Amino acid sequence: MNHSEKMNALRQSQFLEVIGRDEATAKFHAHLNLAPLGTETVSLMDSLRRVLAADVIANLDVTSFDRSNVDGFAVQAADTYGADEETPIRLTVNDEILSPGIEPKLSIESGTVTPIATGGMVPRGADAIIMVEHTDYDEATYELIVQRAVSPGQAISYAGLDIARGETVLRLGTVVTSREIGVLAAIGMTEVTVWRKPTVAIISTGDEIVPPGAELPAGCVYDSNAAILSASVTELGGVARVLGVVRDDVQELRDILKTAFECDLILLSGGTSKGAGDLSYHVVSELSNPGIIAHGVALKPGKPICLAVSDGKPVVILPGFPTSAIFTFHEFVAPVIRALAGQSVQPRERVTARLPLKVNSERGRTEFLLVGLMQSESELSAYPMGKGSGSVTTFSRADGFIVIDQQTEQLSADSEVEVHLLSHDVRPADLVVIGSHCVGLDLLLSELATQGFTCKVLHVGSQGGLVAASREECDIAGIHLLDEKSGQYNRPFLTAGLMLTPGYGRRQGLVFRPDDERFSDKSLEDCLSIALADSECLMINRNAGSGTRILIDQLLDGTKPPGYAVQAKSHNAVAAAVLQGRSDWGVAIDTVAKAYGLQFVPYRDEQYDFVIPVSRQERPAVKAFKELLQDESVRAKLRDAGFVL
Repeated sequence: MNHSEKMNALRQSQFLEVIGRDEATAKFHAHLNLAPLGTETVSLMDSLRRVLAADVIANLDVTSFDRSNVDGFAVQAADTYGADEETPIRLTVNDEILSPGIEPKLSIESGTVTPIATGGMVPRGADAIIMVEHTDYDEATYELIVQRAVSPGQAISYAGLDIARGETVLRLGTVVTSREIGVLAAIGMTEVTVWRKPTVAIISTGDEIVPPGAELPAGCVYDSNAAILSASVTELGGVARVLGVVRDDVQELRDILKTAFECDLILLSGGTSKGAGDLSYHVVSELSNPGIIAHGVALKPGKPICLAVSDGKPVVILPGFPTSAIFTFHEFVAPVIRALAGQSVQPRERVTARLPLKVNSERGRTEFLLVGLMQSESELSAYPMGKGSGSVTTFSRADGFIVIDQQTEQLSADSEVEVHLLSHDVRPADLVVIGSHCVGLDLLLSELATQGFTCKVLHVGSQGGLVAASREECDIAGIHLLDEKSGQYNRPFLTAGLMLTPGYGRRQGLVFRPDDERFSDKSLEDCLSIALADSECLMINRNAGSGTRILIDQLLDGTKPPGYAVQAKSHNAVAAAVLQGRSDWGVAIDTVAKAYGLQFVPYRDEQYDFVIPVSRQERPAVKAFKELLQDESVRAKLRDAGFVL
């Protein structure tokens, strides 16, 4: 490039109007489609660190059968009551041994037991496992000598307790780690649908830039920016394509830019300031539709950044100095990569600290001041790391940064500042939900996830959720509790500091296998009479404290039929027990019965609502959740799932 060409480039590469950070971001995003790029299917192991493009819904129960947690004997707990070392109880041992993988052939009748190993399938009729250590064996009479009583459910993991069929186990937008791999494997998945990774072309420019490993001539520097940016792109879920170093030659830069347009996003490092050799701006200015959006943003460091879009494809020229390049990358480019990769926005974690030194700032430019954090006995101190935008080490050694407003000229010594941390491995959930499980709630939380909110859910039943909300241990509690005196759902249970947000209606009823002729085409009253009259007809109960347990006890009116002591913790666990023949009937909601292919006899319509502590009403995720309940498209999805609004 001759002197005349360089001077001409210099004249054309003067900054356009310098604008503020927010304006630059808004104008940039206005010309971009920030939706994920599309889906692809990958193998289970290749899904590591990928972003799920759809909810993962379990098509089976984990475990899929009632499982023994110990080596011992399957037994009816009632047969052991009163047993101790002084007054043991003798029980007949069945001629069957249940090792893992063996399907039981014999039921447990009263007065009998079956040997079972850890992981073995619990036979029909058993409601507890007594450990080997608490028994002895009489070889003369072939009897088991029980020396300790057990309670119903002891040492048994019930089917669906970990994962229930139809349960949303992973949500859209989840980044797959080794933990998620385990969940996917547990439900038998070999392939996963994920968002396609955006490809990012990285071009370094300048005669003074030398690739690492090459000889370093005087006046030159190694290309650290390409390595930093490539790693950052990978961390964000993209695929970096480093196209190498381009010297200060207009045609060479034009040619490599054509290759770069095969990627989803293009980054150039250097060549955006006013120097005679800064040609990136000159070449990018030749792009159209719309072309350059902003050239010069009121930032320190990072003022020379150039933002452009060509036919919907973002093209960004980052400043050549490393710290400037990194800051502007994370400010303008990282959010675009995350959006194209289907990842939610992750705001930086912030901490409060004391600024021990006075800091001057240039008025009119938003300044990012890198700091190192020092912990004293009583507080954090934030020490400025002022090595300048050309420093390679400053960013890597800093703990965070302070944002100094463009109207602020000075921060006083000992002032309190907010530090944005540069990294945090664990992000607290935006919304904590504790209470009764419902597939309708799953649907709502999945909708919330599409807005970028993360959720933590704990299913403990309606009563447990109500207690958690009263203690302000959660944001939302899903409940369906019937007040017997008033006949009203949920509202009578509110205490001071709690508010009720109406949810939707559900229908509870008896569920049974389609081939069970005892219940076919019978009314609720007839089904119940048949079940209570038949000692061989086993029920599956629900856990105490759940709203469904209250309905069951009302239905039974004091009777305790066979199986009453066996308590499942969800509608899905009830359906699994009935479908697999371990029980013959139970009470569950119609949507779950339909999912499991069970017959359903309506019992009662109920209201499933959400209790929210007053102190948490204004949290963004809570407000977004409440807005979803009023969104007509979401309400239509709930109706389609069988819920009443």
